[in-house]
Amino acid sequence: MFKAKSFTRNIRPYVEDELALARNEQNYGNKAEAFAHLENAHVLGQASTRLHVKVHVQMLLWAVKQGNIGEFFGQLFRIAGAATKTVFGLVPHGNTGGANVSPFKAMPIKPDLNTIIKKARSNEN
Repeated sequence: MFKAKSFTRNIRPYVEDELALARNEQNYGNKAEAFAHLENAHVLGQASTRLHVKVHVQMLLWAVKQGNIGEFFGQLFRIAGAATKTVFGLVPHGNTGGANVSPFKAMPIKPDLNTIIKKARSNEN
């Protein structure tokens, strides 16, 4: 059985690592690389309401810094969805979370991220 609290605890360090990498890339002006790390954080944390919302907020802040109005409004929509749907498991697994993809589309998960997710789920107490 999937236990959200222990999954969140187990996956959080990996999500936080990706968010830190995103901030670092952003600080160096590497906006595409920064967003790629935000996408990785999204895939890793999307089964946790708290982390799912946090990543979308970070994506929204990225959009503000870039002046990307489409991404900004896309993230507002996604924050609302993450906050209200994640708890019910209504997330399209593997979706990278950006406004450039449908918020309802399941996507393949990168093998390295899939390994981390499986490890976080197998260590649930």
